Amino acid sequence: MTEQLKEIVYSRDSIEFVTVAVQYCAYLETFEDTAQSDITDKLTKILPLLYLKASLVPETTEVGEDGLEITVTEADYNYIASKIYNIYGKDDTYLEVFLQDMKYSETPISASVSEDLTDIYQDLKNFITIYERGITEDMNDALYTCIENFKAYWGQKLVNVLRALHSIKYSSTLNDEDQYEDDPLLTNTDDLW
Repeated sequence: MTEQLKEIVYSRDSIEFVTVAVQYCAYLETFEDTAQSDITDKLTKILPLLYLKASLVPETTEVGEDGLEITVTEADYNYIASKIYNIYGKDDTYLEVFLQDMKYSETPISASVSEDLTDIYQDLKNFITIYERGITEDMNDALYTCIENFKAYWGQKLVNVLRALHSIKYSSTLNDEDQYEDDPLLTNTDDLW
């Protein structure tokens, strides 16, 4: 059984997922005095990679009977969330369209960039903290729990917040293009051809 677990937890796909998860958590823990555009640029690159690597992790089953240790405290969560919120401010809230409750709601449902990114951070940080200890059975169970949470919870949050970050990243580009709309020399290209 231990050899089979080692094949899973030390597989190339698992190690690559761990690597990206560590990079994501480290980035959210260490960015200071960084412009919103730089953070958005970094996140729009790492989030799709994180999604891809999570989806490639081999299937496993839980072997332990005890629940896994939760390492991210409420203070840790609030610290990361407030750091992100301070960067995004008015851009932190976006409309959510992929909630089951949305089809029954008469009013828009909003979500938060900072909360979604921190929810992802929380699951990943809990996972990598246990994984780094190197106890094969615990590594397997942490991997299992993280991927099950990815399927049920934070994977959807990831794609939702990526949509919001995409909008933030490229809205300034679109606004720059809008200013040229009224200039006939720049909008009428028929005469150029």
